[in-house]
Amino acid sequence: MNGVVVAVSRNEVYSFTKPNRESITLLAGLGVEGDVHAGVTVKHRSRVAQDPDQPNLRQVHLVHEELFAEVADAGFRVGAGELGENITTRGLDLLGLPTGTLLRIGEQAVVEVTGLRNPCAQIDGFQHGLLKQVVGRDGSGRTVRKAGVMSVVTVGGVVRPGDAIRVELPQGVHRPLERV
Repeated sequence: MNGVVVAVSRNEVYSFTKPNRESITLLAGLGVEGDVHAGVTVKHRSRVAQDPDQPNLRQVHLVHEELFAEVADAGFRVGAGELGENITTRGLDLLGLPTGTLLRIGEQAVVEVTGLRNPCAQIDGFQHGLLKQVVGRDGSGRTVRKAGVMSVVTVGGVVRPGDAIRVELPQGVHRPLERV
């Protein structure tokens, strides 16, 4: 179960989308160097409003490129970085990973998956109707979130498009991802 980095993105200012870069540097315990969401405590505005001292479990946002093809079938055009992700992947079932999975990216960087991104209304501000494509309900009425996963940096390093992503599942009982 391995994948590849398709694109890397960061933004120094609050904005829904993030410009693609040639590389990003992950900093252990902080996130993406130079990204507005980097830090030990939460940086997402809605989370800061609730409790600015809560730990930042959303340091690095990863989205699977396969989602772009899925939403394209519904008439939406989305590219790397446009959903606010830092790392766009290919070949990994990100949404199916258990909490605590380690993703070894490139030569050195390691992130630990903390949970699912909770899509918000900003997605409809980007493209009206897109929110319904990335969050919905399954046949049992459970909420299904498709807008990627969140993670924290455990080992820093430079990440570039083309870097391999190696999956290391946690030991013991696997806990399904929940929103963070």
